[in-house]
Amino acid sequence: MTVKKLVLLDYGSGNLHSAERALVRAGAEVTVTADAETALNADGLVVPGVGAYAACMAGLLGVRGDRIIGKRLAGGRPILGICVGMQILFERGVEFGIETEGCGEWPGTVERLDAPVLPHMGWNTVKAPEDSTLFAGMDADTRFYFVHSYAAQTWTWNDPTSSHIAPAKLTWAEHGVPFLAAVENGPLSATQFHPEKSGDAGAHLLRNWVQSL
Repeated sequence: MTVKKLVLLDYGSGNLHSAERALVRAGAEVTVTADAETALNADGLVVPGVGAYAACMAGLLGVRGDRIIGKRLAGGRPILGICVGMQILFERGVEFGIETEGCGEWPGTVERLDAPVLPHMGWNTVKAPEDSTLFAGMDADTRFYFVHSYAAQTWTWNDPTSSHIAPAKLTWAEHGVPFLAAVENGPLSATQFHPEKSGDAGAHLLRNWVQSL
């Protein structure tokens, strides 16, 4: 089987070393770079992200990562967003009363979770659809590792005229309120949790994604 070549987008945010190790463990060849040509030509692009929404978007715009994402999706080329790398795919994020424009690949706003304890830090189960590619072969009680205080909490869009395949496959979790733990939408997939920190479960998910490329 041909080894898939991935680019882990280096825009100043994300657990690059741990994500790189996890992707290699999943059977991929990984290049960590912000070079547009390399990112556009890879079999898959992984967009990590930790910290504040606004800071991640600033870093992404600084390397024209939004254009890389847009061009890959226009050509049906797969992308996986992780944590804030998922959040910035939505239209906007609101943190501390500040609204920041996102990539706009999905409609909706990333907002603070209404929960008694924040951040949501630790292991949690998710509710994935039966036809999920990312979660194929996993038990319903499989747990993944989360570290976040903000998330997309609604999904109102299934536009068949979009460049992405609709309807999207939505995976939900709950911490105080329900929120999107993962989205699979044609070539664009993302997880709010950290698969690279989720042990064997995260390795299984990444392997599923890599093998789908």
